[in-house]
Amino acid sequence: MTTEFDHLDLHPQILQAIAELGYTAPTPIQSAVIPLMAAGQDLIGQAQTGTGKTAAFALPILQNLKSEQHAVQALVLAPTRELALQVSTAIREYGRYTGVRALAIYGGQSYDQQIRQLKRGVEIVVGTPGRLLDLMQKQVLDLSQVRTVVLDEADEMLSMGFIEDIEAILTATPGERQTALFSATLPPGIRQLSARFMRAPQQVAIQNQQLTVATIEQRYYLVNEDDKTAALTRLFEMEEIASALIFTRTRVGTGELANELTVRGFPSEALNGDLSQDARERTLRRFRQGQVKVLVATDVAARGLDIDDISHVINYDLPDDPELYVHRVGRTGRAGKSGIAITLATPKETWRLRRIEKFTRQPLARALLPSIEEIEKRRQDKLVSKVKVWLQRGRCQREREIVNALVAEDFDALEIAAVALKLAREGEKQRPIAPLSEVRELALSGSEKSGSRSSRSSLSRSAEGSPAQKRKSQGSRSDRTHARHSHEEGMVRLTLNRGRQHGLRTSMVVNAIATHANIPGYSIGKINIFDQHTSVDVPEELVAQVLAQSNNYRIHKLPFTVSLG
Repeated sequence: MTTEFDHLDLHPQILQAIAELGYTAPTPIQSAVIPLMAAGQDLIGQAQTGTGKTAAFALPILQNLKSEQHAVQALVLAPTRELALQVSTAIREYGRYTGVRALAIYGGQSYDQQIRQLKRGVEIVVGTPGRLLDLMQKQVLDLSQVRTVVLDEADEMLSMGFIEDIEAILTATPGERQTALFSATLPPGIRQLSARFMRAPQQVAIQNQQLTVATIEQRYYLVNEDDKTAALTRLFEMEEIASALIFTRTRVGTGELANELTVRGFPSEALNGDLSQDARERTLRRFRQGQVKVLVATDVAARGLDIDDISHVINYDLPDDPELYVHRVGRTGRAGKSGIAITLATPKETWRLRRIEKFTRQPLARALLPSIEEIEKRRQDKLVSKVKVWLQRGRCQREREIVNALVAEDFDALEIAAVALKLAREGEKQRPIAPLSEVRELALSGSEKSGSRSSRSSLSRSAEGSPAQKRKSQGSRSDRTHARHSHEEGMVRLTLNRGRQHGLRTSMVVNAIATHANIPGYSIGKINIFDQHTSVDVPEELVAQVLAQSNNYRIHKLPFTVSLG
């Protein structure tokens, strides 16, 4: 199949893979970046997440790999484990016919497993700075043969305090390497980094666009994890759904949810990587023709899905990255039509919602799930409406004859009508209204509860609280007090029993807590490192998760504890 990617002189194996993934035309950043990187140029790409930058650097990396060289040839640095996994998965998909071996390296995963894979040999490594540096210090990650280094979301890595780690990693790579840096913004730290480590970089800037369409109604519902299916079926009762695309995190999840919805009276089909190409095409054909109204899919399986008439996109599982949210939501509200994007979120995931709002610069409206009474009234109203339509049509001659025959047998006409309506409602037995458990909301500031856009998100970083500036500050006497509450709304101050005298750096603290507590590094707020201790702000909803790992924390081989107050 011929696509516009053919003009970029990519290897046939790469073109075949991206065609199968449904990519037909490069995005602006891909058109600009791929030729430059394929030619070996250093470059700075300024673009928001959601513009297609992963393929922009992944495709030329694959293009330039030397098949006879089995050492690490390309290195991609990412700020979070989620992004590292996402990028490595994308690279493997794009390179499925090239035999490429790509490895994601991040904290929280077994060192032994990552070391074994490195020893077996990989061509591309995608990782977070802290874990990459650890493996370099263990002398199991050799970067001496690296030909291309990519810094993805560089501004985010700098804001998380990774600048020292990044500099150490870049210093360990060959001086003649190619370096590509991608960032939504270009603060002074980025410019200083590029001046030191890049050679006459070309600059590519993609103008910001509105990331979600104004005609898309975006709302979310807070619900407990175990109640998501019950919540979804309640929404199906109330929404006018012409066609719905539901996203789950895993392939197994697509099948389980599609089966559960079908059993509950809402016929659905799964779309995932287990389907053959023929089965996938048959499923999509039925969906386009309206024979199937509900598809349950993974992000990978939905790539290349080009259908203009999707009325609802539903995030059954919240995506790990705002970019995926934008991709999902963009599948409704097309061709000038309106669309609805619904997200089911647990109380612990509210920080993800705030991050999506910050990224898209649009609010997500919180809504309440319909009650049993509202659903029963809706069912009754729909039934009455149908009865009135047929009464107005007057085309019930055969049915009238049946009623007359029953009346002749001394049955009451009202009773006959009531029984007929009862039979008409038989289908409702397949749709029991499942109960919902009480949602215990995590503490939020009053302005956040009301949905005020002027309130500061518990995940936002104020200028005075950026890690780079905190490292320069020695802290005032008031900062040394162990106040339980931080200076930022929605955050709680915790204390580490290690400090400057133990060699702590901001990036080490972020990486250790994020790794062991399994929370995103970007959710961590203000950090003050003192001689004997360190204070760290984390969102209120993540405090229990952080404290639960208190006995497991280590920075390299140095144990430390985390406590309140």
